[in-house]
Amino acid sequence: MQNKEKNYLFLVFIHIALGVFIYAVPFISKIYGALMFIVSVYYIIKTQNKNNEVLYACAYIVGSEVFLRMTNGNPNHEFSKYGIIIFIWMGMFYSGFSKNAIPYWIYLILLVPGLVIATQTLNLTTVDIRKTISFNISGPLCLGFASLYCYNRKVRIEEINNILLVMGLPILSCTTYLILFTPKIKEIVTSTVSNVETSGGFGPNQVSTALGLGMFIFFTRVIVASRTKILFLINLVIVLNISYRGLLTFSRGGMITGIVMIVILVVIFYINSEYKGRVKLNYLIVILTAVLVGIWFYTEDQTGGLIGKRYQNKDASGRTKESNFSGREQIAESEINAFLENPFFGIGVAKGTEYRLEQTGEIVASHNELTRLLGEHGSIGILILLILFFTPIFLYLDNKRHIYMFCFLAFWLLTINHAAMRTAAPSFIYALCLLKIRFINDEAVALHREQVIKTR
Repeated sequence: MQNKEKNYLFLVFIHIALGVFIYAVPFISKIYGALMFIVSVYYIIKTQNKNNEVLYACAYIVGSEVFLRMTNGNPNHEFSKYGIIIFIWMGMFYSGFSKNAIPYWIYLILLVPGLVIATQTLNLTTVDIRKTISFNISGPLCLGFASLYCYNRKVRIEEINNILLVMGLPILSCTTYLILFTPKIKEIVTSTVSNVETSGGFGPNQVSTALGLGMFIFFTRVIVASRTKILFLINLVIVLNISYRGLLTFSRGGMITGIVMIVILVVIFYINSEYKGRVKLNYLIVILTAVLVGIWFYTEDQTGGLIGKRYQNKDASGRTKESNFSGREQIAESEINAFLENPFFGIGVAKGTEYRLEQTGEIVASHNELTRLLGEHGSIGILILLILFFTPIFLYLDNKRHIYMFCFLAFWLLTINHAAMRTAAPSFIYALCLLKIRFINDEAVALHREQVIKTR
């Protein structure tokens, strides 16, 4: 076995062990969170970001975010988003950023009117304006700064695979923790609502988002980084365990997002493969489909058929629920109404929660970033969405080697539809859409051209 494969297995083992240790001694999570930040800062300063170490630091903090929240290892709730912003600033200091990233400067400027309006519309007697606004704007700012850094930044495809791996390892720790936290499923699952107990005592929506992402990441390892049968089996087992635990959260958004990403990736590989490659991919698809179907039926058995009813939008008695999206459509409707009442500049950042309190008497946070942008930013929110959606697609026209671009874009779009920007994941993964992919052959051609020019 090669050193690279041994290192990979070592990292997998270490992160499985980490999940065990934090379950056994919860205080280790606080040490883990602090060390992660300190080591990342030291690593970036030491290397001066010569090989985009910032992206690895950001990826790791994204992968660990839900796990740290679940185990109370974060110094504060928005630690990961602020950590990414700090890392990105350090990366810009050492490596600069593209002068052509004008769309994202415009995006950041367009966030300002909503902030100004919020200072006028938020109720001073019931909220701390600074904390409320910072909580709601940290995700969009994280996305903006990460996009400035990543815009047309050249990386090799191997680097993106490594960045994904770094992101996936803490999710493996989280999965291990969940296995230990809820070993007896049949005693816990009694309904078809999102299950906190099978989600490590934390929010099922966020846990499902992380596990769906982890499922996709280790699926990519099955396809592109399983050179031996042992690695193939190990990666397959990891995918199956993450998928199983993701299903058990009973939160559908993250798992559906992960499946969509996998389907997109398979289609892209299939389109870009030659005949022999397609034959191998066909075998792989058959194997993976059979195994995933097996996991589904196993989960059905362990939950007494409740998981199937959940995905059919039925309650435990088999009756179809009135709401298809767990009440999120009412929240979205209130934000659309706020937009219709204030179509130009919206009601201001973070005002949506107060608006629903005034309308319904209930405090409910937004789950949908698309309608939140409309309600709180008005027509400016539409412009923001157009910039965010179309810029990666325009860049892709000259960057078709970025095989993950549509997967990342799908993750961002689907995640902000069911979990808004509660985690840093959609912000950072969106920024990865903007990377410029280069291959070793490209470097050789460029070097050859330089030598030809010099000889002339």
